[in-house]
Parts: sequence; structure tokens; C-alpha cells
Amino acid sequence: MTKRFTVLLASVVTVFGCQSPSEKKADMQQNDKKMVKLITLDPGHFHAALVQKKNYPDIDSNVYVYAPDGPEVEAHLNLIKQYNTRTEDPTHWNEIVYKGNDFAEKMFAEKKGNVVVLAGNNRLKTDYIRRSVDSGLNVLADKPMAINSANFEKLVTAFQTAEKQRVLLYDIMTERSEITNILQKELMHDSTLFGELKKGSEKDPAVFIESIHYFFKNVSGKPLVRPTWFFDPTQQGDAIADVGTHLVDIVQWQCLPNEVLNYQNDIKISSAKIWPTPLTPTQFKSITGSDSYPEFLKPYISNDSILQTHANGEMNYTLKGIPVKIIARWDYKAAAGGDSHHAIVKGTKCTLEIRQTEKENYKPVLYILPLKKGDNQFEGIVQEALKKIDASYPGVTAEKQTNGEWKVVVPAKYDIGHEAHFAQVMERYLQYLKNHKLPDWEVPNMLTKYYTTTKSLEMAMKK
Repeated sequence: MTKRFTVLLASVVTVFGCQSPSEKKADMQQNDKKMVKLITLDPGHFHAALVQKKNYPDIDSNVYVYAPDGPEVEAHLNLIKQYNTRTEDPTHWNEIVYKGNDFAEKMFAEKKGNVVVLAGNNRLKTDYIRRSVDSGLNVLADKPMAINSANFEKLVTAFQTAEKQRVLLYDIMTERSEITNILQKELMHDSTLFGELKKGSEKDPAVFIESIHYFFKNVSGKPLVRPTWFFDPTQQGDAIADVGTHLVDIVQWQCLPNEVLNYQNDIKISSAKIWPTPLTPTQFKSITGSDSYPEFLKPYISNDSILQTHANGEMNYTLKGIPVKIIARWDYKAAAGGDSHHAIVKGTKCTLEIRQTEKENYKPVLYILPLKKGDNQFEGIVQEALKKIDASYPGVTAEKQTNGEWKVVVPAKYDIGHEAHFAQVMERYLQYLKNHKLPDWEVPNMLTKYYTTTKSLEMAMKK
């Protein structure tokens, strides 16, 4: 052994050997506090697994799962196993599972982690959120965090408690990570290109978003089996209080970025409506695997066999005077492609429109529509706008179409797919945990979002 190595070894022994047992324990506890430890509570939706589709250096590989025994928790664990055993970039999660009817009481008694992940049946979700923050636990919740006005009031209290407890309550807004939504947001704040948002009206809104989802779909390469309660509006929520959450969030995030909103003053709902999508017993079985309707769905059955799902909704409102129309729809199965997104924002100089049709190969594509036809200067304005974007998103270009529109061309590297957006949300949340705070606008804007969806539903239900 060389003299140099002996001295080095001695110094290492001195540093660690001189620590008392209590000091060593304190160091271990300090390191333990820095590590995020996940608790997955009653995972009834595949989104609970998607936040674990990749590894994160700041998250402990041990994940504590508490759930009632049954197919939902097994489907969740099978997805995690699929991620752990894949050939390319496998994950390394160790799921420590407790199954039992007292799963929630067990979780709150043990508190094995410090971040509760909630994605599943929405009937008790707001209550779980309140109990979690009351217990000093951070919460990362899938949308929606509230499906009706009564739950919204509970959510208001939960955010107040979270602030007192110094924990972070946050929802999973994946659509902020979709590249066409990002580019639409960036371009609408380029005044040379876009001008300002048009004043608009309810009949001609300045902002319009329609989203179409499908009950029958594939997740992580396999057909998704939905639980039967997914079709119960008291457990899953109506479309405008569920999917509508994403759409309202996009409007706020795009139109008024980083601006603190006040739901009591900034939202004026003018009209809202809901209508069903009928499903046959055969279609219901293909989605859920169930041969019959459960008792709780009987109120929604017509003609002895057709399930009238609470699958569609429309809301018309103003956000700080900006007229907005939102439509959330569900159909049985896509003829081609998958879920689709159509979004229009109208400016005084151009309109920015996202389309996702057969022409776009069922991929979202952003178009720039100049208000003045044959404007020879508009090409230079488009190119200057894209130069500004190039600093953050290199390679984005635009191609002029024969009808005078401009198609924004996005490099394939930005098309990472919907499932990958869950990791991006988790990474943002991890940074907020490190900072010990959310951006100042996030909490008031989450409240504004859930006020908009639940109040719209309340108005629609009165009809």
C-alpha cells in the first residue's frame, strides 16, 4: 500500500469514523428528506402509472401503493412491470403494495412517503386531497381535482391548508407540454405577427377549443380496459368538468401567461350545456370487459339497453373579458387516428389554428392564417416570428400553402407523444418541490380553472 493511499484512507476513516451514531443518523435522515418518496393511492386510472414511465434521480425507487384488491390495482402494477421489463431504457420501480378495504386509513396512518399520487375514481379524490394536505403530504393529482361545485369548495379549503402546511398541491396538466400548444402560445404573444386578441363575442369567440376523446383506445401499446365506474358522472365526472379541465387550463396559460387570476372577478359564464353519447351493450363490453351494466349505471340506461354516457359538454364564458368557447366530446372509437384537438385563437392581424384531421395525418398541426389576403409583407413577418422561436425550439419552420395560409413545420424530435408529457409534468413538479413553492400564479389559476368547469356544469345541469 502506497504512503499516499494510506494517508487518504486514514483521512476517510477520520471523517466518517469520528461521527457519533446520532450524527450518522441525522445525516441519513437529512438525505432521506431530500429524496422524494411516492405514495400511490387507489390507482384506478392509467395516468397513475404514466408518471412512473421513466426513472428520476430525485425519486426513491420504492413506491408505496395502497388500494382495494381488484383489477384496477392489478392493471396499474402490470403497467409498472411493463416499464420495468422493457428492453429499452427500463425503469427500476419497486412497488410495495398494501391491498385492503382499509387502504386509505392504512396509508394515512403509515405515511411512508411524502408525495401522494392520485389518479382514479374522482368521487373521493377531493376528500383524499384534503386529508393528504391535512397530514402534511404533498399531492400530485390527475385532473380533475373537483368534479362539482361542492368539491370545488373543498378544494378551496385544501389549497388554504396546503399553504399553512407548506406542502405543494398540483395537478397534472400535460397539454402545456404539447409542442403545437406551446408554439400557438408563443406566436400569439408576438404583437407584430398576431396583433392583439380580437374582442369577439359568444357567437364569434376570440378563443375556441374542441377536444374529441375516444372510449376505446390503446395505452402503452395495449388496449385499455376502463372500469365500469368510468361511465358514472358521480364517480368520473361529466365531460366539461373532466376533459374540460385541460381545455380551460390551456386558455388561461396561453392567453394570460404568468398572470394571477381571481375566479370571483375574472370569470363570467354565459351559457353551458351537456349531452350524451349512446353506447350499446356490445360497445360497453369492448371497453370494460363487463357483460352487464352495474346497478349504479341503471339511471343512465334508455330503451332497456343503451347507455347514455355523460360524455359531451360545452361552455361559453369570458376570461377577463376574452370570449371563450370550450367543447369537450367523447365518442366510442376513432375511425382512424386517435384523440383530436382543434384550437383557434383570433388576433387582429392573423388567426392561429391547430388542426388534427386526416390531412394532417391525425397529428396536431399549427397554421397561421393572415387576415389580409395577398399581404406581401406577411412572409417576412412570419419568418421573423420564427427566428424568435428558434432560440428555444431550433428547427421550427413554416411553409406557405396554396390558399395563403402558413403551415408551421415542427421537427420530429419535438413530437414525443402524449404519454411522455407525464414525465415532463413530473419534472416540473420536482423542481417546484426543490424550490419549496409553486409559481405565484399557479394556485389562484388552478382555483379559477376548477371554478370555471364546476360552475359551468352546475349551470348546464339546471337546464
